[in-house]
Amino acid sequence: MRRSIAAISMTGKRYIHRLTLARGNPGSIPALCWRRSFSDYREILSRRNGKLQDLKLDDAVGLFGDMVQSRPLPSIVYFSKLFSAIAKMKKFDVVSPLGEQMQKLGISHSLYTYSILINCFCRRSQISLALALLGKMMKLGYEPDIVTLNSLLNGFCHGNRISDAVSLVDQMVGMGYRPDTFTINTLIHGLFLHSKVSEAVALVERMVQKGCQPDLFTYGTVANGLCKRGDTDLALTLLEKMEKEQIEADVVIYNTVIDGLCKYKQVDDVVDLFNEMETKGTRPDVYSYNSLISCLCNYGRWSDASRLLSDMIEKKINPDVVTFNALIDAFVKEGKLLEAEKLYEEMIRRSLDPDVITYNSLINGFCMHHLLDKAKHMFELMVSKDCLPDVVTYSTLIKGFCKCKRVEDGMRILLFGLN
Repeated sequence: MRRSIAAISMTGKRYIHRLTLARGNPGSIPALCWRRSFSDYREILSRRNGKLQDLKLDDAVGLFGDMVQSRPLPSIVYFSKLFSAIAKMKKFDVVSPLGEQMQKLGISHSLYTYSILINCFCRRSQISLALALLGKMMKLGYEPDIVTLNSLLNGFCHGNRISDAVSLVDQMVGMGYRPDTFTINTLIHGLFLHSKVSEAVALVERMVQKGCQPDLFTYGTVANGLCKRGDTDLALTLLEKMEKEQIEADVVIYNTVIDGLCKYKQVDDVVDLFNEMETKGTRPDVYSYNSLISCLCNYGRWSDASRLLSDMIEKKINPDVVTFNALIDAFVKEGKLLEAEKLYEEMIRRSLDPDVITYNSLINGFCMHHLLDKAKHMFELMVSKDCLPDVVTYSTLIKGFCKCKRVEDGMRILLFGLN
């Protein structure tokens, strides 16, 4: 086991070796200065989490060097805190060799350090090493806690071992562990990751039957997974189940389902759900409105979409660039250029910076109706506001000028843009 860990951790060991050389050999002036600056490891490792997270990797490894040279040697508690801080930096390959060095000094691992190492192996997709270390830990009489098992579960889910993940949760229940929301959410995410949609929904139902109430994050994960796969009917059923369980869906879950319905062109269902959301006391936000406005615009229902903009403003929900872009594009397609220009002016009035999509919609509208001077002016305005034209901008303008036999103007636009 030790040789395997050593082989896997060569990257971390090389880093530590380089750092040692950079600091100087023990007893040299640079090394002594370094130790003096970190002379009290207790003070550093007793900091509150926020400050401890500010520790840099070089400092953490240097601090480990101070600790192993201290006499008496620090307790395992301090090493655990240091290893945890390094793991939070996502430097998982560094933790293992430091753990080896600590053991060589005769300091035995605790349940907490074993858990940290297992998590590091899982995060590096080294599941076999994590399992071997778990076995060793249990032989020494340590019972893994829910956090350790959750790390292993996460490793299975991200390592294409979803059947092992499901088996692990069943074993956890059989051994008397009560899976927490992290356990369930990790497994559900893993099931969706491997396209096991029905299993994920069934898992939520099993949770409810066994008295383990899923939280909003769980329902949100399921709703997101269903909508991404186009299972919008199941997503709507999920909202009904939440209502039966007297769990209030939040705006994020509603937005997820609304967006899913919009993508799969179920406009009447979107409007119904949006109205239901308000009726049940969940206040829509800018994302809710944007999804519905875009959906209505795609169906040519620009007047309904326009009323929603007025509704937003009345309810003091500030529209953003996405809101205006959807409406401007809809008005342009309906040939209502005056209304599109008014929306553009309203954007400016609200200190919203139009983007390339805004300008392209307006330029396209002007070109379609042979208002080439307006199109050219909009292009110049776009450039003056440091909004970079793209291929669509140039091709729309050049095509418009060429159709009206103003090839020279088209070339001038191209050269102006290239300059």
